[in-house]
Amino acid sequence: MSLKVTDVERIMINVPFRDRVKPWNELLVGQWGVIEIIKVSTNSPSIVGYGETLVHYTWQRVSDDAMAQVVGTNPAAHLGNDSLGAGLQMALYDVVGQALEVPMYRLLNNPKVRDWCPISWWNTKMPPELLAEEARDALVEGYMAHKIKVRPWFDVREQVEAISDVTPESYLIDLDWNGMLRTPAEALPVLRELDRWPRVGLFESPIQQNDVLGHAHLRGQLPRPLAEHFRADLFPVWMRDDSVDVFVVFGKGVTGLMRQGNLAASFNKGFWLQVVGSGLTTAFALHLGAVLSHATWPMVTGMNTLEDDLIAVPIEIAKGLARVPEAPGLGVTVDEAAMEKYRLGALDEVPIPRRILTFDLGDGRYRHYANMQQLWRDCRENRNVPVQASQTRLNLHDDDGSAGFAELHQRLRSNPEWGPRLDPGF
Repeated sequence: MSLKVTDVERIMINVPFRDRVKPWNELLVGQWGVIEIIKVSTNSPSIVGYGETLVHYTWQRVSDDAMAQVVGTNPAAHLGNDSLGAGLQMALYDVVGQALEVPMYRLLNNPKVRDWCPISWWNTKMPPELLAEEARDALVEGYMAHKIKVRPWFDVREQVEAISDVTPESYLIDLDWNGMLRTPAEALPVLRELDRWPRVGLFESPIQQNDVLGHAHLRGQLPRPLAEHFRADLFPVWMRDDSVDVFVVFGKGVTGLMRQGNLAASFNKGFWLQVVGSGLTTAFALHLGAVLSHATWPMVTGMNTLEDDLIAVPIEIAKGLARVPEAPGLGVTVDEAAMEKYRLGALDEVPIPRRILTFDLGDGRYRHYANMQQLWRDCRENRNVPVQASQTRLNLHDDDGSAGFAELHQRLRSNPEWGPRLDPGF
């Protein structure tokens, strides 16, 4: 009997963030818990595949047309088709692997090179003391690497020191600025200063990605490897100048990720896979990491930020490595009860609480914002705040229902303001 897809179902869920990270994730990635689960049924009752799309992050959602396109066809005919969207492509690999009784990595052409893949804990912008608590949890769960977002509104020296105080020296801290250090002249003093902490692993995107001359200038002077997001338009220039050490392989489906990984390997450049989601996506990434020879830096899936991994048996993580699943398909079992618990219905967004953000510049100045987008513009585009000053802090003020909060928030929506420090209950 030829295997056929008989039905494709879309299930919308929202998996909450863990309590400690929730208010900080909500500032910019608050919708990352909204997940589109794709369930693919076949004419073999025992073969059902699952995949997922982070609706507000993953490279592409699954359209109704894509779902209709695969119904009535052999699922193997669609492997490698990135245009289907994340969740559907993932589910089809799950189905075909089950049908052939092989794990997904056997369907990827490259030979297997590792049974365990390096994996990283991930955190967005957070106060140093909370990052230290996160690092303690990471160690308990078997992680030995930690990628953090670095921004001017927190003192990165305090963040690195706080994590270092609670971790062994072999614990790796990777620092990602997303271009917030702006220029090589502004970046170099900060990066050299960070060299005194042995746990610092690499510097990701300290300056703007398209500053190719800046990358060439920086790389020869940095005390740590320089990492950048893989970009097809800039990759030839970076390789010509040998100006990037490590790549972030991201933002594509199986074919795109394999192409990026193989290109990096052809120039002997290490990289990490950055494919964000729950335990389903983490399993998917592990299969890719199993066959991509230069996926030697800890992958980032962000699974640790969610309160539930959506799979019945957690992925085994020990000594900084995650075990590649060996069962057929994705090799993990979906927790159906969890999906029902978090079901959203037809919604694809969740409400985000109103907050006022106060940037304490550490020198007696305070700047107030209604949202993170304003703060981002101030730091990267308007450039009217220091790139990485000492003793900076971002304070959050939750909506207390008062007239004072409502009035100030409404005013700040038009323009950020300099002003005095805001006391609780203002």
